[in-house]
Amino acid sequence: MSGGSGEEREQPRQTSPLPGVSSSASTSASTGPGGRATPEMKRSAVRSLIQRYFHQLQSGCGNAACTNDNCASSGKVAPMTPNEVAARALQLFSQDAQLCESLGQAEAEASHSVAPVSVISTLDIDMLSPNDSSSSSNSSSSSSNSSTSTITSASTTTTTSTQSQSVPAPKSVSVPGPSASSSARATPPAAAPITSSASSSGACTTNLSEVKSLEASCLISLYEECVKKDSYDKLYQAVGDVFSCVERLSRSFVRTPDTEEEEEPPAASQPLFPAKPAEPLNKEQLRTLEGEHDKDEDSTQQAGAVANTDTAAAAAVEPDLENDDDAGPEDVDDEDVPMEPAPKCESKAEPLDPSMSSDTLVDFDGLRRVQRLLFASKSRTVTDKLTSSVIQLADWIHYMRRYTPDWEKVVHCLVICFDLATNTNNMDYLDRVLPKLCLAAASMSVKAQARLARIWAAHCSDQLQTLVSSCQQQITLQVLLDEESVRENEHIKCVTKVLKIVFYANILASELERPSCRVSADELAESAASTSADGVPPEEDLFLYNQVMHPHMPKFAEDQMEKALKVSAIDCRKPLVPLEEFYNEALSENIQMHHDYLSYKSLAMESEVGSSHSTYFSFMLYAFILTPATKVDALYYDSRMRMYSERYSTLYSIINNFGQDGQDAQHRPDLKLTVRRDQLINDALVGLELVAMSNPKDLKKQLVVEFVGEQGIDEGGVSKEFFQLIVEEIFNPAFGMFVQQEETNNMWFNATPFENGAQFTLIGIIIGLAIYNNVILAVNFPMVVYRKLLGYRGTFCDLRDYSPTLYTSLKSMLDFEGQNMEEAFDQTFKISYSNVFGEMVEHELVPQGQEVLVGQHNKQLFVDLYADFLLNKNIQQQFNSFRKGFEMVTDESPLKLLFRPEEIEMLVCGSREFDFVELEHSTEYDSGYTEETQIIQDFWKIVHAMPNESKRKLLEFTTGSARVPVGGLKCLRLLITRHGPDSDRLPTSHTCFNVLLLPEYSSKEKLEERLLKAINYSKGFGML
Repeated sequence: MSGGSGEEREQPRQTSPLPGVSSSASTSASTGPGGRATPEMKRSAVRSLIQRYFHQLQSGCGNAACTNDNCASSGKVAPMTPNEVAARALQLFSQDAQLCESLGQAEAEASHSVAPVSVISTLDIDMLSPNDSSSSSNSSSSSSNSSTSTITSASTTTTTSTQSQSVPAPKSVSVPGPSASSSARATPPAAAPITSSASSSGACTTNLSEVKSLEASCLISLYEECVKKDSYDKLYQAVGDVFSCVERLSRSFVRTPDTEEEEEPPAASQPLFPAKPAEPLNKEQLRTLEGEHDKDEDSTQQAGAVANTDTAAAAAVEPDLENDDDAGPEDVDDEDVPMEPAPKCESKAEPLDPSMSSDTLVDFDGLRRVQRLLFASKSRTVTDKLTSSVIQLADWIHYMRRYTPDWEKVVHCLVICFDLATNTNNMDYLDRVLPKLCLAAASMSVKAQARLARIWAAHCSDQLQTLVSSCQQQITLQVLLDEESVRENEHIKCVTKVLKIVFYANILASELERPSCRVSADELAESAASTSADGVPPEEDLFLYNQVMHPHMPKFAEDQMEKALKVSAIDCRKPLVPLEEFYNEALSENIQMHHDYLSYKSLAMESEVGSSHSTYFSFMLYAFILTPATKVDALYYDSRMRMYSERYSTLYSIINNFGQDGQDAQHRPDLKLTVRRDQLINDALVGLELVAMSNPKDLKKQLVVEFVGEQGIDEGGVSKEFFQLIVEEIFNPAFGMFVQQEETNNMWFNATPFENGAQFTLIGIIIGLAIYNNVILAVNFPMVVYRKLLGYRGTFCDLRDYSPTLYTSLKSMLDFEGQNMEEAFDQTFKISYSNVFGEMVEHELVPQGQEVLVGQHNKQLFVDLYADFLLNKNIQQQFNSFRKGFEMVTDESPLKLLFRPEEIEMLVCGSREFDFVELEHSTEYDSGYTEETQIIQDFWKIVHAMPNESKRKLLEFTTGSARVPVGGLKCLRLLITRHGPDSDRLPTSHTCFNVLLLPEYSSKEKLEERLLKAINYSKGFGML
């Protein structure tokens, strides 16, 4: 770096301290002042290398002739998930494997020998320390034969190294600049004066004025001029001035409507570099603005931050209370409205609420042309300056989050910056900029985030998949780098919040239910007040419960983004990006859900006492990113906590009332059911009915089942068999409460049942108890049942699972475009269906429906009424009673917060994956058995050769259930233990603990014979 005398100081070479780091890289990346390496710089260099390996494995180096086995461009890298790629990157780093050089970097380095290039190396953001908000720049030293050129402006001071050969001084040039009005077409302005003075050492100093805004056309022209002159000084300053300032970037890349161009004359053009630059704030004013943040920051960065102070002084008045993610806007209406993105504004008048609009003035086509030019530039100084400027911009947005900035301008800037990040192959830029952009976006108010989601949905839907992948890679990499402190990692939290914005943008850009099928609170209240199936008014109902008075979700857990956008994931029928893409397996596996649940409960307690600001963060409020298996863990912890709470309160009540008549019999710490196998339905329903009538809160105690005449002690296994047996009988068509649909084998509510509504309530209690006690059931409901349990009504789209044939017929009617529809279909508004006795029942969808023909004008009405009758009205009383019983058990659990309908189906019925190889890999052994023991090897050979029916019996024999848990068989912890030497005893099991007791038989044939006999005759429980 040139000093005051114009001489250059040559830095000594250093040995690379890290694998894969060359000596030149080590000099710039891992040395501090005086040539001493600092731990932060070493960590940054390590992280940078791991990221390079990561992107080399995933995206390649871009060289079609690459021969590196660990580069995607060579075609030798097998397909891997992001988690596997990250793990492989860590392995390659530890092995000091070959690291390819991207084509863009190779071209840039080759250009160093023929053109003057800025050797500016902006320090990377330390992703291991996400709270570090500083964005500094570090100039790396050039060779001893090169001279230095310094460009000084009002906002930046950079150091450029050139070769020792003479370079002609730049001349005054004409640069196209933006017009004074954002709606007028840009015209070529007057020339921008550039003054230069050469020092005695050959360096020249160029003073340029600040740039107030940029448009695509003027930036492209400026780029072409810089290429011709082989000097990027002016482009360098233009990028730095605009991209580091919210006020200036918000006036840049603005599309110009054709109507305004015709109506308004072009405004007078202004030069890109005005004659007089803006006067910067001094250091004290800048620190006051930033809240005395990081006073030891480099003065060069403070000068670069001056550009952001054009509007900051007016913005710093009072804190913005909307910025807290947990506290949403109070003026958001929660009514059900048609779930569709807001139409674009076509008039000049501003909408009353800009956050409800999806329109934006960003010129995406021009912006992406500029992006391709900038990142294809041979001058790395331009991309480095762009990177540091965007980081500076994001930091400013984060600093000002507690004040009242113009969020519309901030959203405009973030749309531009995120679009640059998702449309680039420059992974270095993406990895350094994306974390800061996520920090800035997460700092915005809920309304501003909703506005960003609408813009992304309307204008950037083709970029959502890329944005999801980029965010997931950031989270996965952070998890792998520090698995122990995932929940405390601020970077992971910020990216998760941005991923939530992308999640809702994806929903808005997808096929939605229009209008919304959500059942409003008023409709639920009206349904609760209606009479039951047997005509009993609600005040005489047997069960003391009102589901309207028991909300499923606490106030603090309500999704403010969902309320602001008036859209729900359940309204999304066909998402643009599959919702499973939002799962992050690495995060879910390392999240330590028991700690996250405690944070969730802490937030709940703070909400109860009225605290609006909290330091707690829970991923349960961002359930879209958690895998179903992790959500099941959260539900398990919640159920156990409630069971323990009920147990302790009961024990406390027993102690206080000890000795009083009748008190000991009335209070139990658990929910005990004593049933006979031959009277299972009667005993179970009568027992549950007594509990539900006397004290419904007892349903949330731990369930304990005892079969009369059997010695089995219920530690979980007896309950599993109880649920299995009772479900088989309840859903037997002979019982008359449910009917089986032949086409799909699904169970559906009998529209004319033999039992009253109370019986359906008891069945709902049983389903709720199964979920509450973590038991999987063999129940086959169509998906619409789980949607209705979450508060949504069935619609035409749900007929696809209910009756595929009927759905296809009605779909062909909707698709028919002929004018002779009445003659072609001959269908009236009178329908017929079969009841439980096989008799045909007729129903008119409208008054005098048999006289109303279905035509082009009313076919949609016919289809909607038909679906509404079959899925809602015809079974309304039965389903309301069923839901009432279900809610009596699950009303206080985070079920609705965590699960979507398809996930609840998996929770109730188990996973469809039936992979015994996973079970073999997850099985543990005890009492002398190991994986290499001969009998264990014979056991798995026998199991893998079994038909699926026998495998299900084995699963039921060892675990108490033939269903696969959520997450697959790998989530089972089967334990096989030695049960003595060779004998004629059958294998036995402890289903409560998934333990298989296996004697060490003398031969494989004897093992197979004994095992098959055990699993085929395994009803009942006994004491060993």
